[in-house]
Amino acid sequence: MTHSNSVTAIIVDDEPLLRHHLNQALAESWPQLDIIALAENGDQALLLIEQHQPDIVFLDIKMPQRDGMSVAKLLVKNHSQTRVVFITAYDEFAVQAFEINAVDYLLKPVSDKRLAQCVEKLQTQLSQQKSTTTTDVSLLIDQIQQLTNQAKPNYLTWIKATKGDDIHLISLSEVLYFKAEDKYVSLYKQEAMQSVEYLLRTSLKELLRQLDPNMFWQIHRSSVVNVSAIEKVKKDFTGKMTVHIGDARLRVSRAMQPQFTNLW
Repeated sequence: MTHSNSVTAIIVDDEPLLRHHLNQALAESWPQLDIIALAENGDQALLLIEQHQPDIVFLDIKMPQRDGMSVAKLLVKNHSQTRVVFITAYDEFAVQAFEINAVDYLLKPVSDKRLAQCVEKLQTQLSQQKSTTTTDVSLLIDQIQQLTNQAKPNYLTWIKATKGDDIHLISLSEVLYFKAEDKYVSLYKQEAMQSVEYLLRTSLKELLRQLDPNMFWQIHRSSVVNVSAIEKVKKDFTGKMTVHIGDARLRVSRAMQPQFTNLW
């Protein structure tokens, strides 16, 4: 732990550039902090923490093999007094939830302002001789796990659609595009060199909530396409865009065109 009035820390992240950047940034914002070791995975981290008993560990959550969450759980189990500062890649919703915790976080990429706030919080805790309790870390671990589950929506991978009187179970990876018409949504799937239409009893708005936005893009108020199925996107002299998928030519509304701007 703290020796000769110095504060010790270990940085753990599987990204070499982030380790280097955080090391340099801490040297500028907290010159008295002694970074005694760098680790690239959870196993290395546990060995170094056991060997050096640092005051602080800057701990990445997502790492191959043993991740940061496993390391934190073992620290709790071993009643370690090492303070944990999680390094996260969560979105703004999750970040706001972490704000209330005694154990801090850093959001990738780490900003100088956020790092300064973290340093101030740690310095205050250390000056008041408050160690992170087992309850504090356990609470944070539980909240992180809850947020992790919330941050990963269960997007559809299969969908039920009708054709005539038959009900079909179709993999989303096979869908070319969806097109809304009146109260129904048509699903188009490639079969025998042509697009075949199936019907869904849902609105396009409701369907969009269940689709992975990285896999399906809404290109018009009535059209949603499977990005991987797009063959080409054409832009005419007036600026209008058309998506080519199979034998279909689907118009891209001007509001949705920014999704494709990096193609030109």
